[in-house]
Amino acid sequence: QVQLVESGGDEVRPGGSLRLSCTASGYTNSSHCMAWFREAPGKGREGVAAIYTGSDYTFYAESVKGRFTISHDSAKNTLYLQMNSLKPEDAALYTCAAARKPSDGYCFLIAYDYSYWGQGTQVAVSS
Repeated sequence: QVQLVESGGDEVRPGGSLRLSCTASGYTNSSHCMAWFREAPGKGREGVAAIYTGSDYTFYAESVKGRFTISHDSAKNTLYLQMNSLKPEDAALYTCAAARKPSDGYCFLIAYDYSYWGQGTQVAVSS
């Protein structure tokens, strides 16, 4: 059974930082696409960042570029999202996702590309 479990969500003040983690089990992370998506009331699901674990190629949504960093630790089988300079509009349920098939080297934020999803971890940003 493939399982993705997120952690690290919390409430922070604007300008603060958080690091989210996603630990995968029953899944081979090498040469695959993994990503973070987020959902907030009134916004729906939107892609945040994606990574190709075979080369650490990354792709970011314009709204988070320069503030968020996605990374993967193969030894720990864990995906991370470092979030800096958080804004109120970043508040959402952040969900980890993984593709079923190996990638050719490039990963993007198309929900259809991802087959496995975690339950999410909540991030709140308020003063």
